[in-house]
Amino acid sequence: MKAWLWRLLMNKILITGSSRGIGKSIKELLDKNGYDCLTPSREELDISLPESIKEYCKNIEVKGLINCAGINILGDLKSLNFEDTNNMLNSNLVAPLFLIKEVSSAMKTNNYGKIINISSIWGIRSKEYRTLYSMTKFGLNGMTKALARELGEYNILINSIAPGYVNTEMTQTNIPLVQQNDIKETIPLRRFAEPNEIAELALFLISEKNSYITGEVITIDGGFLAWNWQ
Repeated sequence: MKAWLWRLLMNKILITGSSRGIGKSIKELLDKNGYDCLTPSREELDISLPESIKEYCKNIEVKGLINCAGINILGDLKSLNFEDTNNMLNSNLVAPLFLIKEVSSAMKTNNYGKIINISSIWGIRSKEYRTLYSMTKFGLNGMTKALARELGEYNILINSIAPGYVNTEMTQTNIPLVQQNDIKETIPLRRFAEPNEIAELALFLISEKNSYITGEVITIDGGFLAWNWQ
């Protein structure tokens, strides 16, 4: 199929981690804009298992991939263990890599593709108790840049979105309310982002409007990193 015709007819986007938070907002916004979102359940696609990734992806052909699934286990160095480390690495770093590997095959053939990795400001700088999370997000950003170089000749654009504090279930679970209020005072906009604000950026990057942005880690944090150097 000619690449221009494939782009016109194929509007499928694979999104992982779409059941809540940022992933859910991205899925809802893409639905409203006419995209056909594939949002497999864990029974259909278990991202912790390489064979599940390979099996699921061999039956699909997508125009775009958004890696949003991830976990965040907080802890100091003393509390770290192999199980948590492996879970974090597999969910946040290894799974996105092998999903990209599988779906990019058809993208190369069709000379077109858009890939977004949902990263974090903690993949740009870090702080105590976020060792594992930062390991994976720094790695994800490095992966984005390396693959942008490798896949660019096939007109496959890949970027990372690095949100700051977002009003999600994960935020509410990991940060006590009093601490949330303190953090807001360190953000120039004095509030957390709403998930739909991250979704709007994802919509642009996955759309035809983005024709030349690739290999970037785009921060969306209300100015937190620009101002806060604690």
